[in-house]
This record gives sequence, C-alpha cells and structure tokens, in this order.
Amino acid sequence: MKWFREKRRPERPYTERPVLIHALDGFLGAGNASRLAAQALSSGQGQVLHSFDVDEFYDYRARRPLMAFKADHYAEYDEPRLDVVLEHDVNGHPYLLLAGPEPDFRWEAFIDELADVVGELDVSLTLGLGAVPMGVPHTRPLVLTSHGTKPSLVDRKNLWQGTVNVPSSAASLLELRLGERGVDAAGYVVHVPHYLAQIEYPTAAIALLDALQARTGLTVDLDDLRRQQSETLVEIQKQIDEQDGGALLSGLEQQYDAFTRGAADSLLAHDEELPTGEELADQFEQFLAKIRKEDQE
Repeated sequence: MKWFREKRRPERPYTERPVLIHALDGFLGAGNASRLAAQALSSGQGQVLHSFDVDEFYDYRARRPLMAFKADHYAEYDEPRLDVVLEHDVNGHPYLLLAGPEPDFRWEAFIDELADVVGELDVSLTLGLGAVPMGVPHTRPLVLTSHGTKPSLVDRKNLWQGTVNVPSSAASLLELRLGERGVDAAGYVVHVPHYLAQIEYPTAAIALLDALQARTGLTVDLDDLRRQQSETLVEIQKQIDEQDGGALLSGLEQQYDAFTRGAADSLLAHDEELPTGEELADQFEQFLAKIRKEDQE
C-alpha cells in the first residue's frame, strides 16, 4: 500500500470527530435501501477527502456502467466512483460518507486502505447501512438488526438472537477487520420484505436513517424519501388488491405475528395451515413482474 501512504491529503476540515457512514451498493442492497439512504445523505456538493482506485476493485463485465449513445457517438459515461466525502447535516454537523459500488475484488486491500483513512481522518465510529430480504410483510414494522465490534456498540435489542452462517460482504468483513484492529465499528441491517427486494423500497431506507439519527444525533432531510414511500405503498397495495385481494399478504402477516409472539422459531413458520415462504415468493412473482414493468415504463 506504499502508493496510498504517499498520497497527500488535505488537513481535516472539521473540529469534532466525525462518524464515517458506509452504504455500499451491492450484496446488502435489498430494496435498494442502502443506495436510497446514501442518496439522502449526499448533498452532491461534499468535499472528497479520499478516492479509491475503482479499477482495482470493480468487475466491469458483471456490472457494466451505463453510457449514452447520441446519434453517432458515445457520451456521458456513468463512471463508477468510490469516495470518502465530507458532508454536513441540516444543522451543520460533519460526517463522512462512503457510498458507491461494493468492491468485487481485493476486499482485504480495500479494507486496509479504508482503515488507514479512518485513522488519518480521526473517525470516531464507522457505521454501516445494509439491507437483506426476509419473509416479512410490508404491513408490519420492519425488523432492524443492530451489530457491532463489541457489545457496547449494539444499541438495540435484536429480534433474532441465534447464530447463523450468512454469505459475507465487503461491508461485513470491514467491520470484522476493524474490530480486530481495535477500531470501533457498528451498523444496521434492515430486513426487507422478500417480495419487494428487487424494487426500490423507501420504507427500508427510512428505517436505516431513523436508526442512524437516533444513534449519532445527526439530522437528515427525509422529505423526499417520505414522499417516495407514500407513492410506493399506494402502488404496492394496488397490485396486491388486483392479485388476490390480500390473501397471500394475510398469510405472511400470520407468520410474522406468530414469530413475534414466540409461537414460531422462524419467520418462515412451519404451521401447515400457513403458506411457506417459498410458496409466497412464487405467488408474488406476478406482482413483482408487474411493478418492474411499470418502473421501466
């Protein structure tokens, strides 16, 4: 990492130690929640304090960036970027935002570089925002899992208390490695209804940002997200009513309620009178396809 350490960085343009929020677009991106949260946190005018060499980490053939073709020439290339940017909340309090594509390659090198940045910029806490699909209905409060490198950083009781093996991500490995270095790191994962995981679901982004605000004291303007949320919920209900009058959703609500009462050990209940998670997912496929088609139009 010699090339990185020789880079000259501007002096810290703040006096209070900032939190570094990372919301990467990739594996932990159900409902586009992390990307929507990052958009709400970004002013588009923040000061870039560190830029990663995206060519080192990005798989262009798997995630081809868009570009415009105008009549007879290529133009307006949507260049992928991965930057640490200084932003300020509505009250002027500073924070650092790392948003962009989750690295496809060289996770350890990415984490080593970011760990150096965390030290050089005197970051007080790194806080990750992510989302995963789960068999939960959108008509119930979203489940949010808090995690951290030590118990004192876990600021809320989790509904899930067991141990489970999950696919790793750059964000989760980052938290693990920072903890091994003795650096405070924490985060939240919101559990998005599995039938909405492939579309934009603003409710999930709002849940992440509400948790972030409660923890850090930052104030984020959520007006645009709340408008999107209202429009999305109306469209979801419309599609559900057209499909089956809500019978499938009712089955999922029964599963959720049984789990929260302690009557089931999983959000995919085993009661034969209730549809399984796979059956619900299959029957919601037409619903998803219709929403995707309307989004494209």
